[in-house]
Amino acid sequence: MTNTCGRNAPIYLLAILVVASMGVTVGAQSDADEQFSMPHTAWGHPDLQGIWTMETFTPLQRPEHFGEKAFYSEEELEELRELLTSEGVDPLAGNVLAIEDAQEREERLFQTNRDSTYVHYDNELWLRGNTPKGLSSNRTSLIADPSNGRLPARTEAAAMDVAARREDRVGREFDSLEMRPMQERCVVWSHEGPPMLPPPYNDLMQIMQTPDYVAFIPELRTNQPRLVPLNGSPHVSSKIQQFSGDSRGRWEGDTLVIESTNFTDKTRFQGVATAAMHVEERFTRDGNGTIRYEFTVTDSAAWTAPWSVEVPMMLRDEVMYEYACHEGNRDIGNVLLIYRNLEKQAAAAEER
Repeated sequence: MTNTCGRNAPIYLLAILVVASMGVTVGAQSDADEQFSMPHTAWGHPDLQGIWTMETFTPLQRPEHFGEKAFYSEEELEELRELLTSEGVDPLAGNVLAIEDAQEREERLFQTNRDSTYVHYDNELWLRGNTPKGLSSNRTSLIADPSNGRLPARTEAAAMDVAARREDRVGREFDSLEMRPMQERCVVWSHEGPPMLPPPYNDLMQIMQTPDYVAFIPELRTNQPRLVPLNGSPHVSSKIQQFSGDSRGRWEGDTLVIESTNFTDKTRFQGVATAAMHVEERFTRDGNGTIRYEFTVTDSAAWTAPWSVEVPMMLRDEVMYEYACHEGNRDIGNVLLIYRNLEKQAAAAEER
């Protein structure tokens, strides 16, 4: 059962979304041999509703060994898709395309090559979906701009902040719960966005619509469902900062455009913590059974230039399940207790 009720989610609005999403599509995707006809809701908006996935082995940044190669050839794409969807592939081998050597890449990709001392569950059995994860496009990176497929340089201030944070953690990683990452503590996953990125597993997302709202409900989430108003209301006061920012949407023809501001500097996105981030997202449904999801990040406090991502969202006929992340916060006391005991043992060993 899908968990559609976050800690602070307005339950009544989610109930309205559930009812409104039933039986409202008045258009349908045409047959493959006919021209695509955009499906619309009963109130006339392009219909983005359904369960979608962004899962892909394509990395955010282009691996350096690809140089200026932005796209795979059709032959390369077919070979990689066959390899990545083979039986025995570890769906969590997310960095595998950054490995240049083919033999080393396959060793990392297939679970049978694991070291015998590795203790973990079978990732293929546990995490492989009905449609195995492969490549969703012919791009060598999700980043489409800059043209090198890589994040722009950090600003001097951001680089200094990152270095200071890293230095501050040396030897103090387990001093307190505040030193532990937000994801480990089940506070917020970095992929939840905005902007949204493919999570490592359980990559399903339900989109629901009413005339005045669009709801994004990821399966793998710790925050409330994301509710985006379409009524033209202004952003909340800049004094109010949130993990997921403050989003406002509008329609530009058949494209849903969402602008988000009011982020908090308590979390880091791609290693940088700043409240100045501005995100523009664009959702356009096409005739390939996909939504073309694009976003641009502009943050002059963090990056020396804006950067953009393109990643397809593919329609899936699958069931979403409740995801409940709690063990990080529940066990943080035990984690810290164990580390205090290790410190005592180390101190006692030095005294001997």
